[in-house]
Amino acid sequence: MSESGMLLYDSKDIAKSAYGEYWRQMRSLAVLHLLSNKRVQSYSRVREEEAARMVETIKEFASSSVPLNLSEIFSGVTNDIVCRIALGRRYRGGGEGCNKFQELLLEFGELLGTISIGDYIPWLSWLNKIDGSYKRASRVAKRLDEFLDQVIAEHVGSRKRKEQEGLTDNVDDFVDVLLSVTSNAVGFEFDTITMKAILLDMFAAGTDTTYTVLEWAMAELLKRPAVMHKLQDEVRTVVGNRSNITEQDLVHMNYLKAVIKETLRLHPSLPVLVPRESTKGIKLNGYDIEAGTQVLVNAWAVATDPKCWDQPLEFKPERFLNSSVDFKGCDFQFIPFGAGRRGCPGVQFATAVDEIVLATLVHHFDWDLSAASKEVDMSETHGLALHLKSPLLAIATPYYE
Repeated sequence: MSESGMLLYDSKDIAKSAYGEYWRQMRSLAVLHLLSNKRVQSYSRVREEEAARMVETIKEFASSSVPLNLSEIFSGVTNDIVCRIALGRRYRGGGEGCNKFQELLLEFGELLGTISIGDYIPWLSWLNKIDGSYKRASRVAKRLDEFLDQVIAEHVGSRKRKEQEGLTDNVDDFVDVLLSVTSNAVGFEFDTITMKAILLDMFAAGTDTTYTVLEWAMAELLKRPAVMHKLQDEVRTVVGNRSNITEQDLVHMNYLKAVIKETLRLHPSLPVLVPRESTKGIKLNGYDIEAGTQVLVNAWAVATDPKCWDQPLEFKPERFLNSSVDFKGCDFQFIPFGAGRRGCPGVQFATAVDEIVLATLVHHFDWDLSAASKEVDMSETHGLALHLKSPLLAIATPYYE
């Protein structure tokens, strides 16, 4: 079994499972029960609370003019939001076990983004056991599996207590939703392994890739003070004298949405999308593509193609203000979340997090580069998502009207 197979329960998750009835049922479960518009909107309070909590954390350091590690802040707030929504509570800063979970998630994302030679040349898969990657993936998979077993057991115990006490069970998080599904016929075998595979998919797609967008957006804004000020003017005009932003405010922030879109265009979290596999043989541009061939789509190359975009390598959010082009899979020159039946079902979930966090940051604070960093280092690193190689450092000054 490959490293990704170990980490994702032998491809029993949504992203890597083969196309067929099992995948269709899994995809339907995610779209209808976990990531529907109604359910994503129902978590608005969680996102708003964690964004406000992030502000209080930043304020503790803002008065001292100490450079803040924005990469760390974005990773933390995204992890807290996803943990509360998926598992029911934060798993960070609450003890040794909680901190280890965040470390495991970071290592999990790094391993998923590592190329395994055995996936492409099977007879060389033994090399992964020599370089230590196989052993490392096995260790992370075991620890994550134990952690998820513990979380599920806690939820099962809580549900039983509520039933015995005659309390109404409000389904608040993904684990509760999935436990409800197991008690009803869903047309396919749904066991604990399947549940854990889905939960890991939610973290793989909902944490690392989501906070990457925030990291790149702030890096571009710090490089371009005029764009930063334009965004701040919009956010502060919409919010007015109120201290906290609600998701109802975001509806009126068109420039914010344009900034997010331009960030996704120029810095897609997954520059090369999740691998696909051709289901039948075809002839394409003179090439014979056999059935079962792995296909890699370069989303970054598509989104920076000069045939489709004016000044494609320039960060210009204005290009989206009077444009109907969107990232939901219908405009094939802009597919950071993929397209078609295998497109990411968590588009609304991810953008909801990015919008509320970015709007909150520029509303409450003025931002500047630290004295030690006159320029933003835009070097990239590798992993499941494409991050800045160096932490993004900036000084926050509380904004007062």
